[in-house]
Amino acid sequence: MTAQPAPVAETGYPWPIETTRLDNGLRVVVSEDHTAPVVGVNLWYDVGSRHEPAGQTGFAHLFEHLMFEGSQHVAKTEHMRYVQGAGGSLNATTNPDRTNYFETLPAEHLELALWLEADRMGGLVPALTQETLDNQREVVKNERRQRYDNVPYGDAWLRLLPLLYPAGHPYHHATIGSMEDLNAAGLDTFKAFHARYYAPNNAVLTVVGDVVAGEVVALAEKYFGSIEPVADIPPAPAGHLGGPATSPASEVVYGNVPAPRVYLSHRTHPFGTAGYDAITVLATVLGSGRGSRLYQRLADGARIAQPDFIGSYGVDLAHAAAPLIITATAKDGVDIATLTTGVAEVVASMRSEPVTEAELGRAKALLTTSWWRQVSTVAGRADTLSRYATQFGDPASAAYRLPQWQAVTAGDIAEAARTLNAESRVTLTYLPSEGGTE
Repeated sequence: MTAQPAPVAETGYPWPIETTRLDNGLRVVVSEDHTAPVVGVNLWYDVGSRHEPAGQTGFAHLFEHLMFEGSQHVAKTEHMRYVQGAGGSLNATTNPDRTNYFETLPAEHLELALWLEADRMGGLVPALTQETLDNQREVVKNERRQRYDNVPYGDAWLRLLPLLYPAGHPYHHATIGSMEDLNAAGLDTFKAFHARYYAPNNAVLTVVGDVVAGEVVALAEKYFGSIEPVADIPPAPAGHLGGPATSPASEVVYGNVPAPRVYLSHRTHPFGTAGYDAITVLATVLGSGRGSRLYQRLADGARIAQPDFIGSYGVDLAHAAAPLIITATAKDGVDIATLTTGVAEVVASMRSEPVTEAELGRAKALLTTSWWRQVSTVAGRADTLSRYATQFGDPASAAYRLPQWQAVTAGDIAEAARTLNAESRVTLTYLPSEGGTE
């Protein structure tokens, strides 16, 4: 086992980190914290929607559901019952870059969590039945209706991605995927997808909390060590776009929405780069809270935007130019052209009007609070370390995220803002109407 030096408090991660790799390739990350008798267990698989080949969109997200539906030694729904019965909580998420599964529970039940995770890593396929697959396909269809199709503005992300990334790019489609693809695939196709990606050498297991590192590694060896690695795991499809688009794109959607809304979006830089750090601070200055430029100028000032529906944020994608999304919803009586022009003018002000010390200080304070809120829990820390181990090869590199935000200057923001021009902009507009999509 190789111990990593503990980053000092100023870097943003003051707890010890120890890492090792089992013979089958599983990376095990442990961060001890004995302040409370709890433990966070987090398993990142390096598979998300960007890995899905043509005709298999939505597979990674569907497996987020299937992994709770029983494995070789755990009956259907029993995974949840075991964890919750031990006083714990659990969940899973999927995004374009990864799938993660996680539990928080009393430290005395760590072994239970590791057994459960190992069983569904190595024993899902033997337990996967046509009935389970069909049931979870229906669950995903219902999720799409509830979260995307039947919610005002709910399909914005689904529409923005193909505007931002060309066909064939790994970020072109959303994690929910195509219902046609999910319906067309048979049981053997899904089993093959699991066997290809859900392997110890394609995963990071992170344990944070009231544990001893050596004991965690021994338990990981006990439960995961016999799972065979997978040779030649296919990489995600190529298509790493570098930087902003060179021509604008737009779409207008007429639908059952309460008010006109506009989304302006730009491809920027990959998450984890200095360029994206500047975009993160820029987005905070531009659209986070009542002190932001968008709020001050369009909600309080011109009064053309609804104060509760205005903002800007980056989507932290690590393997291509990640998007910055800026959005505002019109107040009653305000037409969409006025709103869109107003938003574009505020964005342009990031180039023409230098960020003040007050704006910069406020943005960095908000980001600092957000960072410490994320790592204040064992679950948040476990997820953070899994991310940096998976995406950057070293969990200890998480310690540098906060200092890199704090080092961003007004000049860095001005430089980043120069690419946020009309030529590189994606514009998605929603208008109230009984009609369809224009």
